[in-house]
Amino acid sequence: MSIGTPESSQESIKVGQLSIRYLIDGSATGGMGVFELSVPPNSNVPPPHSHSGNDECVYALEGTLRYSVDDAVRDLRPGDWMFTPRGSVHHFSNPHSETARALIVLTPDIGAQFFRDVGTIVNIGGPPDRGRLLEVMAKYGLMPASQKRSA
Repeated sequence: MSIGTPESSQESIKVGQLSIRYLIDGSATGGMGVFELSVPPNSNVPPPHSHSGNDECVYALEGTLRYSVDDAVRDLRPGDWMFTPRGSVHHFSNPHSETARALIVLTPDIGAQFFRDVGTIVNIGGPPDRGRLLEVMAKYGLMPASQKRSA
């Protein structure tokens, strides 16, 4: 059994207006990852996408996060959660008046480096380079919904 120890200062990764704070980075071991996601009202968010190799669970902590998995759309309030099986198209947004915070669990984890890589593209200002974003997404097994293959 592994016992984690909290870091004295956990990195907050900015991707546009979003903030990601990793609590458990499981990418090194191929295990579960846990991070806190903060979504200010009306933020630019990633497009609907799927993960080829990861299951994801979203647990709302604060505010209201709109979350969709395939055709199901819900407003998640503190204590509400949704599960996204690998391959399912999912999306989130915050059309509400206060910042939403959620705990995200990925298994296996894609890791904090994914968000750092996306941040370097998104945070330079202006419209992000779509080609570079698609390359980073593909590297980590994410696929925009518009490119999802039909079953």
